[in-house]
Amino acid sequence: MVLKKKKEIQVDAFFPDERQLEKLQRFSKAEEQNLASLLLHCAQLSNGIQQIQCVKQIMPLVKKMDQNSVCDPMVKACLDILGEMYFSLGVKNPLKKVLASSLNSLPEEFMTLAIQSFVCCLKEELKTTDVYLYRKVLDNLASCMEDFSLGRASIKNLFEEVLQFLQKSLLDIQEENRQNHGNRIVQTQLMHDLLIAIKVSMMLVQKLQENIQGSLWKHHESPVWQSMCSLLKSSTNFLMDATLLQTVQTTSGLAVILFTKAMYEPVEELPSLISDLLLGSVKHTGMPAWFVSNCGTLCVEELPESVRLFLCHGALAMLEWKNGCMGENGEKLLLDIASVLLSLSSELKESSMATSLSRILAIWTNSALAALDSGSPDLKIKLNGMSDVIGKLLEYIYTHWEHPLDAVRHQTKLIFKNLLQIHRTTITGSNEKSDPFFARLLKRLLSLEWHVKGKYASLGCLVECVGTENILRLDRTIPVQILDVMNDQSLAPYASDLLETMFTNHKAHFTLSFQESTWIDQWHDIWVSPLLVILCEGNHDQTTYIIDYYLPKFLKCSPDSLNYMIRILQASADANLGSRSTRGALGALMACLRTARAHGHLELSSIMSSGLVSTECIKQGLVHQHDQVCIDALGLLCETHRSTEIVSVEEMQLIQFFMMYNLNSQSPSVRQQIGSLLRKLFCRIQESSQVLYKLEQNKTKQETLENSTERHPLVILQQYKDFLSSVCDRLFEVLFPGSSHPTRFSALTILGLVAEIFSVPKGQTQVFQLDQEIDSTRVRTLIQCFASTFEEVKVLAFGVLMKLRDVTFDLQDSYDLGLLFQAAMDLSTSTKPYDCVTASYLLNFLVHHKELQHICLGKWVEHNPQIDENTSVSTVEKNTLAVIKLLLMNVEEEIFQAKKSLLQAAASFPMYGRVHCITGAFQQLPLNNLTLAAEWKEMVARLILMSYELSAVVAPVVQSSSPEGLIPMDSDSESASRLEMILHEIQPQDTNDYFMQAKILKEHCKIESERLADCRPMENIHTETRGKERQTCDVTAQMVLVCCWRSMKEVSLLLGTLCKLLPSQAASEPGLITVEQVKNIGDYFKHHLLHSRHRGAFELAYAGFVQLTEMLSRCNNESLRKMPEQWLSCVLEEIKSCDPSSTLCATRRSAGIPFYIQALLASEPKKGKTDLLKMTMKELLSLAVPLNESSSVISQVHALNILRTLFRDTRLGENIMPYVADGIQAAILGFMSPVWAVRNSSTLLFSALITRIFGVKRGRDENSKKNRMTGREFFSRFPSLYPFLLKQLEAVTNTLNSEAEELKIHPSLFLLLLILGRLYPSPMDGAYSALSMAPFVPFIIRCGHSPVYRSREMSGRALVPFVMVNEVPHTVLSLVEGLPDSNSPGIRQNNIHGTLLQVFHLLQSYLETKQLVSSDFQQGLGDIITCTGTKLWLAKRPNPCFVTRAAYLDVLVLLSTHLGKFQKQGTQLFGFWEEMNRVISESELMSSIPYSSAVPGLIQYLQSITKLVISMLLVTAGPDIQSSSSLVAKKVAKPSLSIVHLLHCEFHEVRLLALEAVLLWLKQINSKQIAEEGGGVLCLLIDLEGTLLTMALKEKDLQCFCKVLEILYNMDLRNVLLKTECSIKMNPNELLTWSLNIVDISNSTEVQSIALKFASKLVIHLLQKHHQISEEVLKKWVQLIVYFCGDEQQTEMLLAVAEVLKSVTSFLLISEKLILGLSDTLALWKCVILLLQNEDLVVRDAAAEVIQVAQSEKKSNKGTEFALRVVNAPMALDLAFGILCELLQRWGQIHAGVPILLEWLLGDSDLEGDSETSALEEDDHLFDKGEVNFWAEKLTHVRQLSKHLLLLISMTHLTLPDHGELNRLSRTTLDQAQLVEHLLRTLPPTPEFSKTPEFTRLAIQNERISVCLKILNLLKSDDTCKNENLEN
Repeated sequence: MVLKKKKEIQVDAFFPDERQLEKLQRFSKAEEQNLASLLLHCAQLSNGIQQIQCVKQIMPLVKKMDQNSVCDPMVKACLDILGEMYFSLGVKNPLKKVLASSLNSLPEEFMTLAIQSFVCCLKEELKTTDVYLYRKVLDNLASCMEDFSLGRASIKNLFEEVLQFLQKSLLDIQEENRQNHGNRIVQTQLMHDLLIAIKVSMMLVQKLQENIQGSLWKHHESPVWQSMCSLLKSSTNFLMDATLLQTVQTTSGLAVILFTKAMYEPVEELPSLISDLLLGSVKHTGMPAWFVSNCGTLCVEELPESVRLFLCHGALAMLEWKNGCMGENGEKLLLDIASVLLSLSSELKESSMATSLSRILAIWTNSALAALDSGSPDLKIKLNGMSDVIGKLLEYIYTHWEHPLDAVRHQTKLIFKNLLQIHRTTITGSNEKSDPFFARLLKRLLSLEWHVKGKYASLGCLVECVGTENILRLDRTIPVQILDVMNDQSLAPYASDLLETMFTNHKAHFTLSFQESTWIDQWHDIWVSPLLVILCEGNHDQTTYIIDYYLPKFLKCSPDSLNYMIRILQASADANLGSRSTRGALGALMACLRTARAHGHLELSSIMSSGLVSTECIKQGLVHQHDQVCIDALGLLCETHRSTEIVSVEEMQLIQFFMMYNLNSQSPSVRQQIGSLLRKLFCRIQESSQVLYKLEQNKTKQETLENSTERHPLVILQQYKDFLSSVCDRLFEVLFPGSSHPTRFSALTILGLVAEIFSVPKGQTQVFQLDQEIDSTRVRTLIQCFASTFEEVKVLAFGVLMKLRDVTFDLQDSYDLGLLFQAAMDLSTSTKPYDCVTASYLLNFLVHHKELQHICLGKWVEHNPQIDENTSVSTVEKNTLAVIKLLLMNVEEEIFQAKKSLLQAAASFPMYGRVHCITGAFQQLPLNNLTLAAEWKEMVARLILMSYELSAVVAPVVQSSSPEGLIPMDSDSESASRLEMILHEIQPQDTNDYFMQAKILKEHCKIESERLADCRPMENIHTETRGKERQTCDVTAQMVLVCCWRSMKEVSLLLGTLCKLLPSQAASEPGLITVEQVKNIGDYFKHHLLHSRHRGAFELAYAGFVQLTEMLSRCNNESLRKMPEQWLSCVLEEIKSCDPSSTLCATRRSAGIPFYIQALLASEPKKGKTDLLKMTMKELLSLAVPLNESSSVISQVHALNILRTLFRDTRLGENIMPYVADGIQAAILGFMSPVWAVRNSSTLLFSALITRIFGVKRGRDENSKKNRMTGREFFSRFPSLYPFLLKQLEAVTNTLNSEAEELKIHPSLFLLLLILGRLYPSPMDGAYSALSMAPFVPFIIRCGHSPVYRSREMSGRALVPFVMVNEVPHTVLSLVEGLPDSNSPGIRQNNIHGTLLQVFHLLQSYLETKQLVSSDFQQGLGDIITCTGTKLWLAKRPNPCFVTRAAYLDVLVLLSTHLGKFQKQGTQLFGFWEEMNRVISESELMSSIPYSSAVPGLIQYLQSITKLVISMLLVTAGPDIQSSSSLVAKKVAKPSLSIVHLLHCEFHEVRLLALEAVLLWLKQINSKQIAEEGGGVLCLLIDLEGTLLTMALKEKDLQCFCKVLEILYNMDLRNVLLKTECSIKMNPNELLTWSLNIVDISNSTEVQSIALKFASKLVIHLLQKHHQISEEVLKKWVQLIVYFCGDEQQTEMLLAVAEVLKSVTSFLLISEKLILGLSDTLALWKCVILLLQNEDLVVRDAAAEVIQVAQSEKKSNKGTEFALRVVNAPMALDLAFGILCELLQRWGQIHAGVPILLEWLLGDSDLEGDSETSALEEDDHLFDKGEVNFWAEKLTHVRQLSKHLLLLISMTHLTLPDHGELNRLSRTTLDQAQLVEHLLRTLPPTPEFSKTPEFTRLAIQNERISVCLKILNLLKSDDTCKNENLEN
């Protein structure tokens, strides 16, 4: 919405030298303006833009001159100067372009003179010999040839010289590049110069071709010919030189073809020559000698792949393909290029090459289209859609349309689009829509699954050829299918693009086909109706992506549909408000309105005034439970198409309403969206206010405004000011003590926006200024935000303070500043880790104060008067230097003390805080502009030294093998020496001899370990040491660890910062940091990374090391720049050498070594050749797959661990992909190693590679389609894996098929199946794919014979993707036929089980397909049913193995469920059902089970047979079987087993399945999913209540018991209670007591929650039926609800309570009469209020539904038009208090109720007890962030309750002067007031920082007390007239 500001154009001016000025002065005339005086005036201007205006005046002046002026020396002199001016200006300077444009219109008579001048200047340019100045000459040559006739003429005159210069420049730059090898910066510059030189040479030949034709070529000795030969030779050399940048090679490929084309005769033979070069069939005989001598390197059989690629590019770009210029040879070349490119596609896998190839293929399709226009009929046949070439190109497209590179995917789409165009061209005249090629393509594309991204773009291209209508004829549900896909963000953009193409095409088709607009309803049915359904009912993600991606496109295509959509949604908005999970019609309406307004399709004022949308409707949207509905409603108010649209009063009021209830959002994305939308609103206010100011100044315009609008500009501006002021009031109001982190974050973000947008630019009146709203209290509030434990709050508060720093410092007196500085210094040495961050922000804020030196620093550090007197030094620099000096002095002293006793340091002065503050101070400095260089240099040296010293002190702890186990807690005074001893004892035991020899446990090792255990006491024992102030302090292990780890971290970050931020210069020049210092820092990091053994330790060093390596890669100093390479070589050499004395850690995943190498490689420039990466990967892969057995295991382990880290590093991007295939091979081969360490590292590497190939797994579904790819795509990206995996799989299956009985398990089977299970065949696989998936199938089937259960399971899953859907029946039949008969000899159950699992998974996928209706499917299914019947013995008792019986039963269950669901009929099926009944009746379930559950597979079998019984029960209950009259059907209709039989089974697994089925049926009946007529499921549930009640009393299994209770809860209580007496001999009251006892005594949350829900349902039922319930039981029920509302309860329990409260709302909470009594009813209301403040959003939303019920009833009873119902928790809390006050009036219980509410208001906190507890907790829990973590805000609750209480009192004129309860409350309140006052006085200065929790607690209580006292005073007053302004 907000317009982008125009970029200011920078124009460098031309400054002539003295000679030129003198010449101009000589010829200029003062009295009249001639050319010289104009040029002189131009030269004297210093502004480039003014010079441009001046230059534009030259030509009009020249045109006025007469023809005799040509001889005037003045003209000659001026033209000379213009030439010099032109050549001196930079290539991108607009002045140069303007000058060229002016000179293009130079009159003819002056042209000769001008050419002479330019030729003279050009000659001077061409004399340049400095290689580094060539670029300027080349740029000038290029400029001359670009639309500049004068320049071109000059080059024409100097053609030979220019050619020779270009020839020389190419050779010189090449030589200079060779000499600078290794200097990346210089080489990069030279590469770009070389590129420009080649481009200029090509330009010369292309644009001045006439100069090099004709007689020049006849003399091969002529200079021009020689120069051309040299250019050709150089271009060929560049093309063959793989060390050059790829762009240089590509351009050289173009140049070679261009130069050859210019020189070669006869031209007709040129295509043949290029074909021969590409195909490697060049014969030297008959070829020109000049070509062989210059391009001999190209005339070989095997050209490098990249060279062939660039030559193809050259031929396509430089040859003329139109008009059939090249005849048959040209057509042959075109086809040859295609075959070469397609063969290269399987070779070139490197990302840049793959990108180039796809781009060149796209160029080929364009060339083919051009050639077809005038091509021969033969070419049309060869390029038809059915031809080989197009088939192979389609293969390329299908393989690459999901390539990880965006560029490749984009080019693939272009290729496909052009291919369709090519085919259309070849079939001109025939009907495109019925063309078989398009029809086949469409069918195959539609058969693909929707997760294939390539499908969308391809279908979009096809739509343009065949039309949407034809696609919809095939499947009308396609729009709905595509909309369903849009819940995945990765697919949403593709889906929305396809939908846009389709509905636009469809609309165009309808518009052409039908004259009238009758088609619009049909179009709406197809495109709008499904959209509205999803917007109302779809899930959060789906609706969000549809609104973001699809809705704007739809409204752009059909803006008229908006009214239709609004009309439909508005009609149902009131009834369908949505919920916390769905938007409802209201949410959909908000989304549509927001999108439409933002894109300019509607005006908000017009729809509100027309009554289409009411203010109440928007209000409901603004406080909706669904976050996104709130955001859309806010977006509707904030986003407009015009950035200067005036904000209406209604909009401002609604925004204020929104800010009352939405600042406390826990979702970061919602907070971010609120900030973004309010930014747009504020910008609109700001920009529209500027327009209003201008209107106000311009009276005439003001009159027109008054006529056109109702509001006067000044009135609007005042409203803006008032609105912004009230917004700021609200924002400061919510920064109260105890406000939550989300509230603070939101408020500070918005304050920052206000400060930023309404800052005052020069010369502009601003409608609002935030600094005018600031007072000292508000400054204090902002500073107190630094005490937040969340750093992002500190950052935001700091940002706001910095924007207001002038006013904030004016409002702070020196005493306050002194206290703040003291607090910062104290916090910097606190033992709480987050305190030092607060200190850092405080100091960073204070250093901006001019008087800081005098106020605070004077007493800490001595003054340097020279610095004070130096006014050029900025305040920030002076203060920062002083603060860092002070911190450094302190930390140096503390390090000195820590060397004596680390324990004392950890307890009293952990040093990391000081270092953190130092690092933070550097972030503030203007580092490129420091004035006090000498002081800073000294400071940096001291800081580096301090870092090394601190590191040395803490290193023993950090680098110990297991620092978490280090607990230096001892009561003796020699704590330091004790620490030394402990450190000595826990030295790492896992040295590299771990691999060399087995450990022998010696006796003294035991003694050592026992002694070590003795000196590690229990957790709660503390060591007492004396602090530096002689107070006793406790040292815990955690303190020591935090001190050491954090110190190491801060040292690393400080050193990294010093390297990164301070300018590093050569050693000879005085720099702030020297080369030597940087090298030492590098060695420091190297030491820590390579020798630390603990992850935490090297991760800390890694953060700083990354900063160092990034700085080194950009450094000018050669010795520093080469350091990463040297370090890398050294460490790789050390890994390779595998010296036993090496200190590198080979356990712990190689510890810091991978991090070290990762940092070095990640800093290498990505756009270069990445030589370091290539060298490293080559070395590591060779170590990871050793060729001989004797190679070192340690080297292999290191290599595998490092490879894993590199493959996981996203920064290496696509550069690492070429090594993936080798990495997979290394992992699989490593998995077969006899050494465990190698196998372990291989597994980790394999896991990283799977993620790298298939992407990060986002869902829990193991078999998700998202993390998979087609076999063709996989093997074309990693071709070497095809033979490797096939060979490995063959080896694996050979071990499985041996007839020997012993167990043979091949180690790599698991990994192979993991990979293969993620591949799938695509319907797009054609005949051209050499990488067919078919060879894998027999091997995977044989994997099912593995003796390992998990492997058999995986082979079952892995087989599915490899079998095409139409092949499934055939494969299943062959698998089933392969199963043995009951009398077969040598039956192997493992083989049977593996085969059955494969059958099961194949059938499962087959039955889920969408082709269920096809006749082939029905036939296949029939064959499968028949075939399974032949092997039924496997499901019966003759089969002794329960596991295979269960597997066969699972297959039968699949078939039974499918057939039952689709109610298939026929004699064959009756036969099948009969067989199933027989299987059941012969099973163990019918008789008692003679086995124990310990029998292998028994439980599995019982579960499978139970599933079959349940499936059969559903079938027999079906209307088809029941109503059929056939004998077979009647047999089937009598089930062998009933559900009751299953419920009585002794095995709980069977009972659980039966109970789950009953529950499902019950829920289906309750939700009316099953038609009740016709019996069906209902007959299965008859008379179950008695059985279930009996089970409830006897059931011992927890899960079954839970299910029984859930079923009873879902049943009709009338039926349940009828059976209670006869089944379990209980009356209803006893049943209630029993269920409440279950809640009370159960240990299971699940049982408690369902029992409480059941008991509550029973309570309401009995009360409604006026059944007497004892008061004691009701009390117990209320108490249980209250108990289960506590914050400590699990979410499941809290949700159950919320559900209970919702269910009792109508009857108990808001009833007309009090049913439970006041105290119990208010107790339940207090539960609602507690749940509305719960930290868990789900619980709050569930509790808000209580308010929804209350508001809905209020609306229906009172008939109000609109009541806020589906609201978020803050709004619900406000409404809850309002409802409660209304209820007290309705019940007539105000006198009794108000004191109870006052007690809620006051709270029940024990202030003194709380303070003591918090002090204890502080010591124990270093990282405890206090109550600030919770969402609830006590003061929000207090303010809302007090607001409603005051309102109630004022409305009812309530006074209670002699109320006893009130008097007691008054005394309590006054006592608490005194106590709070006393406790506040005892707090130290700046308690908000030093004692944050206590200060917050007391501040909250203080406000509670004051509000309470205010209300109490009102209630005691007799004079009720004083209640007029109670709310103020």
